[in-house]
Amino acid sequence: MADEPLSNSNSTTNNKRRAEGIRPDCESTEPLLLAPHEPYRLSAAILPFLFPALGGLLYGYDIGATSGATISLKSSTFSGTTWYNLSSLQTGLVVSGSLYGALIGSILAFNIADFLGRRRELIFSSVSYLIGALLTAAAPNFPIMVVGRFFYGIGIGLAMHAAPMYIAETAPSQIRGMLISLKEFFIVLGMLLGYIAGSLFVEVVSGWRYMYATSTPLCLIMGIGMCWLPCSPRWLLLCAIQGKGNLTESKKNATHCLCRLRGQASPDLVLEQVNLILDELSYVDQETQAGFSEIFQGKCLKAMIIGCGLVFFQQVTGQPSVLYYAATILQSAGFSGASDATRVSILLGLLKLIMTGVAVLVVDRLGRRPLLIGGVSGIAVSLFLLSSYYTLLKDAPYVAVIALLLYVGCYQLSFGPIGWLMISEVFPLRLRGRGLSIAVLVNFASNALVTFAFSPLEDLIGTGILFCGFGVIAVASLVFIFCIVPETKGLTLEEIEASL
Repeated sequence: MADEPLSNSNSTTNNKRRAEGIRPDCESTEPLLLAPHEPYRLSAAILPFLFPALGGLLYGYDIGATSGATISLKSSTFSGTTWYNLSSLQTGLVVSGSLYGALIGSILAFNIADFLGRRRELIFSSVSYLIGALLTAAAPNFPIMVVGRFFYGIGIGLAMHAAPMYIAETAPSQIRGMLISLKEFFIVLGMLLGYIAGSLFVEVVSGWRYMYATSTPLCLIMGIGMCWLPCSPRWLLLCAIQGKGNLTESKKNATHCLCRLRGQASPDLVLEQVNLILDELSYVDQETQAGFSEIFQGKCLKAMIIGCGLVFFQQVTGQPSVLYYAATILQSAGFSGASDATRVSILLGLLKLIMTGVAVLVVDRLGRRPLLIGGVSGIAVSLFLLSSYYTLLKDAPYVAVIALLLYVGCYQLSFGPIGWLMISEVFPLRLRGRGLSIAVLVNFASNALVTFAFSPLEDLIGTGILFCGFGVIAVASLVFIFCIVPETKGLTLEEIEASL
């Protein structure tokens, strides 16, 4: 399907020098960059994307299902429990329990990611998802339900850390952006499925149990699928170079894994790529294990600024708050009642899905920066429109509806998929596990900050001024993207690392 890899006449010499404990010749000149085209078969690239992406789908499903589950759980008619009369604090624990668990999962990922590897981390994630879903669905009382929500959240934290890494390290460079962005598509698809499950079971006795139990088959499919998939070849080679395994054996295993991932029958077709990855790892001094302080030095500091900056702005431009206000905005436009609310949630989910699909289709053609700049510009306009509605245009609800739809569409074209894509690309391989765990932690912590600070700030300064503040932050994020964020379209991970 794609071009053959370019030959490297120095690979044999470099392999001999490496076996003798000598660094390759490329160290003394320019960094070795991989050929721009990798041979692959599209059919072979599907499953290495699909099973990790189910981790994102389960995350999105939890968001969508929980919106309906809280209604069912608190209903005296449909709860099916004697503890349905939940306080606002208890309701908050149900809604945010998975977020707290995700924060814990992100912290765990920092310490165990490089030891376990991307594949085993995703297997652990699927197990945590399964335990959390079963505990929540079968909870005999409120404390057990909260424990289940925490376990599910740990699965979210591990999956959102490992899935983009595994996909980035195993996908061909020509379609890497599309596949990682497609993971965001799966998150939105999961939200839509969660909304649909909520609308189906919201008026069924103990319907909230069915909403959470519905995710268990997907947890099993994800876990079994990840057990079947090969390890990341780049992770295998990194471990060998750091002295955690035999280089010859690791090279053989990496070649076998890459053959499976590219759909090539003969190891000779991908051996050259393995040699090039080894040469680049040797050039950039990956032999020693990364220390904590190195994350904030050199090119990793630059990657940390790019990655953490993107996921921080992704949340503090008001994404949780705008969606929180969606029901109020649409009610002002004539939608009311619980049935309307669930239908509107499904329609918003469909809009998010369509716009994410558009981003997936164009990200490897247009590039990351154009989508970010165009999408965040639209986000800033929509936030100023929302501010105008709550301060000056209260008699024109159509302005708020247009602003809401514009915000959702532009977010799914830019911050939604591109934020996760960039953090999976920019970190150097040796520090990728720890660097990405910090970025994921920043993402969930920023989400929690905005979620919990919104109501007090709204009471203090008013809704209109608050949305105006979000708009100003969106303009600041636009400056950040324009000045700091690089274009990574069409580059291999080793080329991105060398360019930093």
